[in-house]
Amino acid sequence: MTYVECDSNFCIDRKYCMKLTDIQQQYILHWGEMGTRWGINRTVAQIHALLFLSPKSLPADEIAETLNVARSNVSTSIRELESWGIVRAVHVLGERREHYESMKDVWELFRVIVEQRKRREVDPTLQLLRRCLAESDQGGADEYTRERLESMAEFFEAATSAYGEISQVSSGTLRRVLGMRGKIRRLLGEKAK
Repeated sequence: MTYVECDSNFCIDRKYCMKLTDIQQQYILHWGEMGTRWGINRTVAQIHALLFLSPKSLPADEIAETLNVARSNVSTSIRELESWGIVRAVHVLGERREHYESMKDVWELFRVIVEQRKRREVDPTLQLLRRCLAESDQGGADEYTRERLESMAEFFEAATSAYGEISQVSSGTLRRVLGMRGKIRRLLGEKAK
């Protein structure tokens, strides 16, 4: 990120403003678009992208200025990112403002995101399926519905169990395993479909 001389009255220090390169802009815009496809607010995703690319922590007003979004929107978005555990507030010597930084290790970042999505989406679905199956034992569902719910519950139970195993593997080991690609299939004696 570079800082350019600025004549705007809205700059943080009224001397220099952050200027994004074309590549940084492309990434931030794309990450925002992908965020909406994943069910995440565009601004939340763009702020995360900016912090991920930034070599230093940034204060909220600089984030707002750089992305041209309202300061209140930045505050709300940062709280969301902090609740996910992928952005944190840091203190900078000589600064009264809080600065924010993103988790930089991509493997750990995605581990945290998957854990949060599991907690927020998969766990409640599994609880609902278990509850529905318990009610169906009391005659609350026809046989076909019960079979469908059992099938879905078995999938969620297996996926949760597999996730539990994978989440115990270190990032380095997981990186090596995923780097094996087709070798895993051969190791298991599977043929390509």
